[in-house]
Amino acid sequence: MNESTKKSLKPNFIPPLTVRIGRYLPRLIILGLAVHLILPQLTSLEHSFKVVESMATWAVGLAIIAQLFRYLGSGYQLHSIVAIVHQRLSIFFGIIITLAASSIGLVAGGVLGNIAATYRWVRNNGVSVEVAGLAGTLPLILNNIILIFVTFVSLVYLLTIHQLSTTQTFIFTLLLLLLLIFISVIIWGLRHRLQLTSLAIWMAGWWARINKRSFKATDTEKTMVHLFKAWDVLFTGGWQRPLLGAGMNIGFDILTLYFLFIAAGYQVGPGVLLAGYGMPILLGKMAFLIPGGVGVVEGAMAAMYKGLGIPDPVVVVVILTYRLFSFWLPSLLGFPLAAYLQRSGDKV
Repeated sequence: MNESTKKSLKPNFIPPLTVRIGRYLPRLIILGLAVHLILPQLTSLEHSFKVVESMATWAVGLAIIAQLFRYLGSGYQLHSIVAIVHQRLSIFFGIIITLAASSIGLVAGGVLGNIAATYRWVRNNGVSVEVAGLAGTLPLILNNIILIFVTFVSLVYLLTIHQLSTTQTFIFTLLLLLLLIFISVIIWGLRHRLQLTSLAIWMAGWWARINKRSFKATDTEKTMVHLFKAWDVLFTGGWQRPLLGAGMNIGFDILTLYFLFIAAGYQVGPGVLLAGYGMPILLGKMAFLIPGGVGVVEGAMAAMYKGLGIPDPVVVVVILTYRLFSFWLPSLLGFPLAAYLQRSGDKV
């Protein structure tokens, strides 16, 4: 047996048990929950075909238009962030970056991959380092602020009509608190920057160890410095338009879902619509180990709307069509757009 073969058989090449458990167990738990939530809804699939056949084409068209305006809001958001310091990024290019970066995030690093891709393509369009860093992170924060507000409203509505069980109330309140804690940490960190930088370095190192990637603390430190400079620029004024872009992103996504209910022949009220939207989308974001919250969003949304009295066939058709328009088609479109950005030298 030669020396190279001996080295290949050494046990220290196998990751520690705790690392392997930390890498795979959360994924298995989340996938198990997703299967538990979505499989019961498939029994009504046969009846759902009748709903599909009777769907109003004009309402489906409005749902598609609403989804297009959603991405217009995302493009406007990036455009307005760059415009804060009198630099230029077209809304059209902002839309392309949003679609491409979201698809990259699905296969490379999740949220972190999305942020990195957005930063790279905005930076390569001639935008300064600080503002490119802001363009990578601020949409995520502002979109989650709007989503937290929608989720809070829906939670209050469900509690008012006594629709949530004690267990559901606990779970969704916990998820809401986790995101509120995240935002609070960001606000706290802006006043305690050294402590936030240390926390970011620890988290980045932990994530690198879990995923067996190289890690340099100096890279994270430099990133935090750029982000702090970008935040300083933001708070000198001009945050209103990026927040408007976030509102357009979430608002038109909700409107997409509303038009699909209309297309399926079911009139849904604002309270029920928001209740079935906010918490499942929030749950999908918290399940960050599952790209795009696949299975989690669909299952949780189906369970919520079914519990609110909407017929099973309508629920199945509306949710699957909504996810097709809001997740699958944009994701498939994002990959060729990412390739296009790479071939064109990352510029439009």
